[in-house]
Amino acid sequence: MVTLQSSVLPSLNRGTMAMWIQAQQLQGEALHQMQALYGQHFPIEVRHYLAQWIECQLWDSVELDNQAEEAKAKRLLDNLVAELQKKAQLQGGEDGFLLKIKLGHYANQLKSTYDRCPLELVRCIKHILHSEQRLVQEATNASTGSGVQAMDSLSQRHQQINQAFEELRLATQETENELRKLQHSQEYFIIQYQENLRIQAQLSSLSSLTPAERTQRETTLQTKRATVEAWLTREAITLQKYRLDLSEQHQKTLALLRKQQNLILDEELIQWKRRQQLAGNGGPHEGGLDVLQSWCEKLADLIWQNRQQIRRCEHLTQQLPLPGPMEELLSKLNADITDIISALVTSTFIIEKQPPQVLKTQTKFAATVRLLVGGKLNVHMNPPQVKAVIVSEQQAKALLKNKSTHSESSGEILNNNCVMEYHQATGTLSAHFRNMSLKRIKRSDRRGAESVTEEKFTVLFESQFSVGGNELVFHVKTLSLPVVVIVHGSQDNNATATVLWDNAFAEPGRVPFIVPDKVQWPQLCEALDMKYKAEMHSGRGLSEDNMVFLAQKAFTSSSNNPEDFRNMTISWAQFNRESLPGRNFTFWQWFDGVVELMKKHLKPHWNDGAILGFVNKQQAQDMLLSKPNGTFLLRFSDSEIGGITIAWVAENPNKAGERLVWNLLPYTTKDFSIRSLADRISDLNHLLFLYPDRPKDEVFAKYYTPPLSKAVDGYVKPQIKQVVPEFTTPNPEPSGGTTFMDQTASPSVSHPNNFGVYPSMSDTMLDADGDFDLEDTMDVARHVEELLRRPMVNQWSSPPSGT
Repeated sequence: MVTLQSSVLPSLNRGTMAMWIQAQQLQGEALHQMQALYGQHFPIEVRHYLAQWIECQLWDSVELDNQAEEAKAKRLLDNLVAELQKKAQLQGGEDGFLLKIKLGHYANQLKSTYDRCPLELVRCIKHILHSEQRLVQEATNASTGSGVQAMDSLSQRHQQINQAFEELRLATQETENELRKLQHSQEYFIIQYQENLRIQAQLSSLSSLTPAERTQRETTLQTKRATVEAWLTREAITLQKYRLDLSEQHQKTLALLRKQQNLILDEELIQWKRRQQLAGNGGPHEGGLDVLQSWCEKLADLIWQNRQQIRRCEHLTQQLPLPGPMEELLSKLNADITDIISALVTSTFIIEKQPPQVLKTQTKFAATVRLLVGGKLNVHMNPPQVKAVIVSEQQAKALLKNKSTHSESSGEILNNNCVMEYHQATGTLSAHFRNMSLKRIKRSDRRGAESVTEEKFTVLFESQFSVGGNELVFHVKTLSLPVVVIVHGSQDNNATATVLWDNAFAEPGRVPFIVPDKVQWPQLCEALDMKYKAEMHSGRGLSEDNMVFLAQKAFTSSSNNPEDFRNMTISWAQFNRESLPGRNFTFWQWFDGVVELMKKHLKPHWNDGAILGFVNKQQAQDMLLSKPNGTFLLRFSDSEIGGITIAWVAENPNKAGERLVWNLLPYTTKDFSIRSLADRISDLNHLLFLYPDRPKDEVFAKYYTPPLSKAVDGYVKPQIKQVVPEFTTPNPEPSGGTTFMDQTASPSVSHPNNFGVYPSMSDTMLDADGDFDLEDTMDVARHVEELLRRPMVNQWSSPPSGT
């Protein structure tokens, strides 16, 4: 078990050097793994003497697959070299002389190594830092609490895997020792066998001797031959037993190898792929592949060692044939070990960076594939080429059934060939497709009500290479997550729905790309919450009340009890095929409209808790009527995709003493691209308190646009202001040099001279529900423009300069 020294370690967030401090206190296998991260590509001395500087740099901000980032990487390299040279110059005295030379040498070495490929330096350092963090975290988990009980399930699984590797290492070492004993025994057997043949030859040559000499000599040789033959007989039985015992040991080792491989490939790797798929819906990042690669490389190493042992056993058997079942046993062992290594190689050809799941034609996209055992099996000595083609769902099914679909595709991808590159610093073998583009797509016949945005494709990556000096040839292929191909941005909304449903509800090992037609409502809630939090970049997701609101919308229900929906199912048709009652859009289209509006314009307000959002009109009325006049809240529009409205409580201007809840016609992205929500709320002076009782300036003031400057060179800057006529009292007439644009509406100031800006109030501005129509509300800017187009009269206190 990985443990740390007994001293208390500082947590990673206490200081920039905390990581290196903790890394130096690792012990055992963890320390060995940490040391193995360093070498000529990046000396450990550089990490030690520049620990603070290295951990302060923004290595993760550099996109390794983007060549445009090379300049940023070059600056990091130059700064690293400069820091090393500075550190070298600071070394003085007798003790510092050698260190000064060594650090200067490292500076020159790093400069010459990475000057032409600075992105590789960034890749190397990112790999080192992430690996150190992982090792420290694992060691910290192991050292807290009392043993295994205090470790989380992840750490327990990792410990079990590492223990199994130790058992396999010992078993492989034992069979290696036994094989050497067998080899030595067989060599001695062959020597004795040759001795027996020599004795027989001597016996055959006795005819040339005299009878007396022949008799004496023959007796001696026959006695010797009988002794040797008896030994050979016994030793042959012993050798056969050695061979059978060794074969049995190999069978046990192969069973352990297969079990360990199944655990890593069928559980750990599949879980990583599942996390990768959920990340497409906004789930947590799937995590790095370094741990998985280290396990797969250990597997490859152990499998190859056992394979070589079995091959040597075959050679020994051929060298000295003995009666028995060894030939059949070794043949089966060889076939089994070849199956195991084939499964490892083909399963570890994976997509590290998926292509976009909503794929627009004629648009550049990227992807990265990686062979986790490529470095260990020296595949990079003859770098293989990887090809990408787009295939349909039916073609993907045929591929998994091993039906030949060679050269079949459902479209044309440009720049779809890439050679795998080996990165020595990280030990990874990968192919980075940076500039692919889908030129055309060939669609299949659609079924029933299925639309083009429900049709799924996948990108097939395939390659061929050999290992062991062309001893084994592998044809590997892997399929991307399903992609939906669109030709216009208007299809993005429905395509995203298909992808979200697939990512959320796909089962591991499914037939491409089958998903359930119905799911439990709580399952969909979990997927929507994941998506929403990711788009908002916030920990504030959808509350239980929000989920009830969504359920009411999805199921056309009036129940407020969450339990009423817990056992309900929702179908794909209800989600994004059938329109909501009385609307021309689906449930998903409404929800996605909310997400798009929020992430583009209102994200800070959601994260501040200023937007309730998921509240219907009746709920808003019930909530506001119990509050003072001027209290308002923000809720999403039921009737418009991507709309948000302000509801507030105020006196009915047409009936004294009556209080009403008013709803402004919904704002959309178009409105907020003109004037922000905070500024619009600031403009409306009748809005005083954000529900339940927060002064509006306390919530929104930090987002207000600063006031415009005064007139410059005689020019007046127009200013957009939003007004609601029913709730606006015009401003007093400006005096002196103050222009109309400098004034803002105030509910406390009234003056009969309103410059003709405000029309007389009319009940026709209110609809039957008490909603304002923004088309009938007035924008000061519109009237400013109208005024500026009119001939100059007595509208300004001083004549403007000419234009």
